[in-house]
Amino acid sequence: MELLKSSELVSTASIQFADQKQEFNKRPTKIGRRSLSRSISQSSTDSYGSAASYTDSSDDETSPRDKQQKNSKGNGDFCIKNIKQADFGRREIEIAEQEMPALMALRKRAQGEKPLAGAKVVGCTHITAQTAVLMETLTALGAQCRWAACNIYSTQNEVAAALAEGGFSVFAWKGESEDDFWWCIDRCVNLEGWQPNMILDDGGDLTHWIYKKYPNMFKKIKGIVEESVTGVHRLYQLSKAGKLCVPAMNVNDSVTKQKFDNLYCCRESILDGLKRTTDVMFGGKQVVVCGYGEVGKGCCAALKAMGSIVYVTEIDPICALQACMDGFRLVKLNEVIRQVDIVITCTGNKNVVVREYLDRMKNGCIVCNMGHSNTEIDVASLRTPELTWERVRSQVDHVIWPDGKRIVLLAEGRLLNLSCSTVPTFVLSITATTQALALIELYNAPEGRYKQDVYLLPKKMDEYVASLHLPTFDAHLTELSDEQAKYLGLNKNGPFKPNYYR
Repeated sequence: MELLKSSELVSTASIQFADQKQEFNKRPTKIGRRSLSRSISQSSTDSYGSAASYTDSSDDETSPRDKQQKNSKGNGDFCIKNIKQADFGRREIEIAEQEMPALMALRKRAQGEKPLAGAKVVGCTHITAQTAVLMETLTALGAQCRWAACNIYSTQNEVAAALAEGGFSVFAWKGESEDDFWWCIDRCVNLEGWQPNMILDDGGDLTHWIYKKYPNMFKKIKGIVEESVTGVHRLYQLSKAGKLCVPAMNVNDSVTKQKFDNLYCCRESILDGLKRTTDVMFGGKQVVVCGYGEVGKGCCAALKAMGSIVYVTEIDPICALQACMDGFRLVKLNEVIRQVDIVITCTGNKNVVVREYLDRMKNGCIVCNMGHSNTEIDVASLRTPELTWERVRSQVDHVIWPDGKRIVLLAEGRLLNLSCSTVPTFVLSITATTQALALIELYNAPEGRYKQDVYLLPKKMDEYVASLHLPTFDAHLTELSDEQAKYLGLNKNGPFKPNYYR
């Protein structure tokens, strides 16, 4: 199956890895664990020391790394918050299964063939009920899995417990520190007698860690599947430098990911995250959304429907024109920063909201991020002696200026929806099915089909994922006649769009 190189389609700015300035401490002391210097990558862990405070208040404060836990079968190859929550997590997974029809259909159709038999998948994604359904599907298809979290706030502890009880090697809990985050990834990868041959990543941290710490592992790894724009940028950088050791699938730019997960997921979850954390009324509020990609489009549509006055900032003239024609006022951030009630970033860039803008915000302004990484809001600049941080509730901080002005910062600038609320399961079914098919394709590809480059999934596969979800809506596709198919130059069974269609 011929795939179009996504590097031929997408030109991205070079994103530099942070230099690794320290050796990883396998087991630092309890005192030193919270004061470890800044981590080697900024994409998921820049929180400057307060990340560990976001733990569930109902649980004890003992670090999971200091506990000895085993599941009911005596297996202890995991590190989670509390194995006793497994029953609750199992119920959440069962609910998610009902809203993930394509993944369940794939599990049923392919488990007899075991297309991933022999696959050893190491994953780093959000550990939620939806991810659990994906992991259990991969196992049903023959794979072995070891998993860590790509975000220190998004892990559902009860789901991690259910996975551990089910025999999965999971290393994650909600409220990890920076050091915990990298320790979990290392435990996931570094196991004597176990060598991963596939990587499923969300953000590029797992790929980056293996590249920096265990480069010899790439000799046996068949491929990487990456779903986030941040991680894809990193893969392009490696490819451009000639340092990408294995083929990689860019799931982020597949149509099913861009037009469904990024758009429809964020259209619903932006409101959910803001309501749960602030109880804000949207009607009449002035909101600026930084970035009008698919995530920005979803956020703007939801807020406009709720009666908010929405401004958009954008660097791309095409996306900017779309925003204008959708009825949004295109501005520069400094033009509206003093008057807006809510600031939302979703650019995938860094330093979008810097200290200068934070200083000029009005009292009570809500600041949050819907992009994958926490580089968009310059949270580090707020950790200065003249500013006071005041915890309001979990994931919500007041940052108070000397004159009494305060802003409301959500999740310390990390991904709002998965840190502070949940996301629609049905949409994640689409992305998870795409990830599973990408793993199957890379793992079973004959030698030479894919070179050491970044590839897009073919449209035929995108269309297959979409078709698996249509029965949920009792939807009936129209079929082309032979004459119509000939007129359009298409196969009656697809693909209906060229590979360059996005």
